[in-house]
Amino acid sequence: MEAPSDAALVAQVIAGDAEAFALLLRRYRDAHARFATRMLGNRDDADEALQSAFLRAFRSLAKCAEPERFGAWLYRIVINECRTLAARRARRERSLVRDAATLGTLAERDDPVGSDALREEIQHALDGLTPEYREAFVLKHVEELSYEEMAEVTGVGVSALKMRVKRACQRLQGLLEEAYHD
Repeated sequence: MEAPSDAALVAQVIAGDAEAFALLLRRYRDAHARFATRMLGNRDDADEALQSAFLRAFRSLAKCAEPERFGAWLYRIVINECRTLAARRARRERSLVRDAATLGTLAERDDPVGSDALREEIQHALDGLTPEYREAFVLKHVEELSYEEMAEVTGVGVSALKMRVKRACQRLQGLLEEAYHD
């Protein structure tokens, strides 16, 4: 039996079938969770962004102009939720890290060892990128989207995305070199 198309599932949800929405989410959850985790740096924030994005998608599903492209439409919502959460978190962290004692405590963290350390170092380097560069890098090299697909889900032009990916790679290389030469 062939799986129903996104458009068919969207129509079922609009007609009141909540289980059809669950099928849509299962279809896209892994890719979106991977993206959100890389964008936000941790699973808890990613889960928060995804939950908010999925709720927004459910409430706005009737506004999905191209139901056959539900995945791309949902990606745009996830990207916006990640941007919003990251901006909110950055404002909160700026207000929390104000004195030298707090900064000193943050600097004294122990380095873990093994592959967890490498993953943490890579995530730390990703966190060091601007949100625009991190988003472009993750979409291209983690989610493996084409530049055309990236342009569709972000609303940014292909040439600008290529430049962002290039600069993200250069910056990541610099950050990782610094980490391993310290």
